Amino acid sequence: MANKSTDLPILTGAQALIASLERCGVEVAFGIPGGAILPAYDPLYDSSIRHILVRHEQGAGHAAEGYAMATGRVGVCIATSGPGATNLVTPIADAYLDSVPIVAITGQVNSTFIGTDAFQEADIRGITMPITKHNFLVKRTEDIPESIKAAFHIASTGRPGPVLVDVAKDALTGRAPFDFEDELVLPGYKPTSQPHGRQIKESARIICLSKRPVLYIGGGVIKARAWQELADLVELTGIPVVTTLMARGALPDAHPLNMGMPGMHGAVSAVGALQKSDLLIAVGTRFDDRVTGRLDSFAPDAKIIHADIDPAEIGKNRVVDVPVVGDAKAFLGGLVESLRHEQVPEYTEWTQYLGGLKQRYPLGWTEPQDGKLSPQHVIQRIGQIAGPDAIYVTGVGQHQMWAAHFLPFARPAKWLTSGGAGTMGYCVPAAMGAKVGAPDQVVWGIDGDGCFQMTNQELTTCVLNNIPIKIAVINNGALGMVRQWQTLFYDKRYSSTDLNTDLVPNFPKLAEAMGCVGLRATKPEEVDEVINQAMAINDRPVVVEFVCHKDAMVWPMVAAGTSNDDIKIARDMAPEWEDEVL
Repeated sequence: MANKSTDLPILTGAQALIASLERCGVEVAFGIPGGAILPAYDPLYDSSIRHILVRHEQGAGHAAEGYAMATGRVGVCIATSGPGATNLVTPIADAYLDSVPIVAITGQVNSTFIGTDAFQEADIRGITMPITKHNFLVKRTEDIPESIKAAFHIASTGRPGPVLVDVAKDALTGRAPFDFEDELVLPGYKPTSQPHGRQIKESARIICLSKRPVLYIGGGVIKARAWQELADLVELTGIPVVTTLMARGALPDAHPLNMGMPGMHGAVSAVGALQKSDLLIAVGTRFDDRVTGRLDSFAPDAKIIHADIDPAEIGKNRVVDVPVVGDAKAFLGGLVESLRHEQVPEYTEWTQYLGGLKQRYPLGWTEPQDGKLSPQHVIQRIGQIAGPDAIYVTGVGQHQMWAAHFLPFARPAKWLTSGGAGTMGYCVPAAMGAKVGAPDQVVWGIDGDGCFQMTNQELTTCVLNNIPIKIAVINNGALGMVRQWQTLFYDKRYSSTDLNTDLVPNFPKLAEAMGCVGLRATKPEEVDEVINQAMAINDRPVVVEFVCHKDAMVWPMVAAGTSNDDIKIARDMAPEWEDEVL
């Protein structure tokens, strides 16, 4: 019998790396070359993989996230050693906290130099250990194919997340037999996707005993593409739903049982649903502090069913009555089947109470008195004109919360935002990645004047690579969310939150300097006009500056560290809770 290794092609490590990426189905990668990763860029030149040269490695990482979230596939970013790799830390952390499947490939100095503080050396494996699902340091050429194959498998299975592969330069320049066919063996990595039948039955039993149940739905339902199963469960049982920031669109907002988004800036109906419930069916969510407020007063009377693919999340923040480890799609589907054989109670009284809250405390805003634009109105009109089929991407801050409230959430997987990390600068590169992944869809970025100034250089990347995204800059001249807190909690002492964006930069001219179309609206009557102008331009990126009122605030609000019971619908105004059904 012939020796297998003699039948295999001999490739350089760099060739093996690119060939492995092709075998993993990679079509697009975002990156910047540099000394340590340079050998890989030579075979990449002849590869089927489309490489998009970004202007900053952070842009590459967020673009990989946007691509992954828009397509459901693994996003790929590439950087060189040292500062190239460390510039990926922020998007890797972002992907980790929001469970986004990306593979980050970084060059490393020669294996003999590792640990010597060589030029452009950074221990990126050590740096990213706490913020990756797994990471690899590859020192041998022959280990490259298996490491890449494992990275994609780990990133995309179980709870998705980022995986880093750090490859020494001499591993890239060395030669070895290329073997990609061996079965992948990963001892200890066995994610549980199928929930236990007994837990599903117990969940069904407790649901049938409850009087005020709530489906508390997180981003895991989107990741699992479980929105049909969720809709089936809601139709079967009549249980009201709240969708977290990362789950917006999992159930259409127009559905009468969707109570909206819970949490620090959640709707009164959603916060009330959680606080007054006697059972939370938490699926693909992690009882984050932005949702729970003070944990000891969160949903005080509620039993907890917690289903998540990551066992580490179950019981982490709240004691659980029924723990369910498994895929959200499998759990919700199993629950539907189980409840078809049960006598599910009527929850009419409960849903009427919540519907009353929804009616009495609708989301809205006060028009500014100074003639400037209302940011809520601007965002609402973008959503109404672009429609529910567009992909919406946001930065972080006030504009993010307004977008979460006022965009048209009628479709799942159309909403990209930075939830767990709250990364300013996420919007532009993530929108770029989303448009690359979904070129036939309209992509609108809703960004703030603070966020936009962190990563707008990627508009140049968009121009040069024919990626016609549309960016709305909500310019209120300030770091708006921080300023809101200073207004409410720091006696209006606006320390270092005034950006002076009424002076510089001129956003339309900045956009034009990068090859984009730059537009501006300063009056309410101009809003629809510029949005329609932007919608009509599809051959290059468009940036629209909306000059907005500085003192607009996000309401409702639960102050950090306080109970959800202390929610305010406006400054010094709390909802009046009714107790007749409780």
